Amino acid sequence: MPQFRFPSILILFLILSSFQQNSDEDQNSLIHYPEEKHFKNVRQLTFGGDNAEAYWSFDGKMISFQSNNKQWGLQCDQIFYMPVEGTDLSVANSKPSRISTGLGRTTCSFFLPGNKTILYGSTHLGGNECPKDPGRSPGGKYLWPVYDSYDIFVADLKGKIKKQLTNVPGYDAEATVSPKGDKIVFTSTRNGDLDLYVMDINGKNVKQITNEIGYDGGAFFSPDGKKLVFRASRPKTEEAKKEYLEYLKQGLVAPTEMEIYTCNVDGSDLKQITSLGKANWAPFYLPSGKKIIFSSNHKSTRGFQFNLYMINEDGSGLEQISYDNVFDSFPMFSPDGKKIIFSSNRNNNGTHDTNLFVADWVD
Repeated sequence: MPQFRFPSILILFLILSSFQQNSDEDQNSLIHYPEEKHFKNVRQLTFGGDNAEAYWSFDGKMISFQSNNKQWGLQCDQIFYMPVEGTDLSVANSKPSRISTGLGRTTCSFFLPGNKTILYGSTHLGGNECPKDPGRSPGGKYLWPVYDSYDIFVADLKGKIKKQLTNVPGYDAEATVSPKGDKIVFTSTRNGDLDLYVMDINGKNVKQITNEIGYDGGAFFSPDGKKLVFRASRPKTEEAKKEYLEYLKQGLVAPTEMEIYTCNVDGSDLKQITSLGKANWAPFYLPSGKKIIFSSNHKSTRGFQFNLYMINEDGSGLEQISYDNVFDSFPMFSPDGKKIIFSSNRNNNGTHDTNLFVADWVD
């Protein structure tokens, strides 16, 4: 999403949400909605552009994220990092430190153990320019691009690339790191489908985890590193499967129907957690390892409103967590479980900007 923790998902959802953006000007100025009882001391971290997929460092002091903020001279998503405390991006001409090369499009950054290096997906080996989005033809479906020029790289905090972790043909992105610091999970098309793979922290011992037709992505490890939670599309009919594979051959997917799944790190014990319909994605385990937070538009009559929801690992106890009238997603808990960071369209003064927010978590 990535940006969905999938490249370009945020752009899709912002296009969808823009039709509803100006429906309630009063809500546009809110940072913390009264119904959001699990949030306390909500604070806005970014102030312009589309900012998403913010992930904590292992020590909980920094975040990495992607942004296309034009005020920073960007044409499409690039990777940045900054301390959570002591950085004020509301000040004119202030910006965080860029990690990515500034070439191509990037997505899905994540700190590695030691907090001195960050992995991310980038298309820069496929060209210096931002790859084009597919757009939408009149009456056609919303589509996400799956750029086959994406590979996963590791860079230091000064932006110097230290290692390329993937180098096989096809899309490789959406990588995240186990809390144990030993494994990386990512999505790849190396087998002709969009499946999950796990590799060692150094890029070796790559193993395929999912194998059903459909788009598996946006995976995160459980707090104990033994399980994965992810979102997946599962076309049921032969016609739907054919359409999915035909789109994929063109480097595209239509992501309007997704549910949340879990499995063991070796791919066993695959379980579907949600059956809500529409788009359920960006899942993340709560620190207890017993609940999952995710973004969903299942309550939206037109599909434009995305909010955060929480559910037990067995699929029971669904609870709405956030209440923005347009878009809340990409939730992630700090390593100590005391804070949550997420992206939202709240407090954007009627623009289409999506910003990062951090809050204390209240059980």
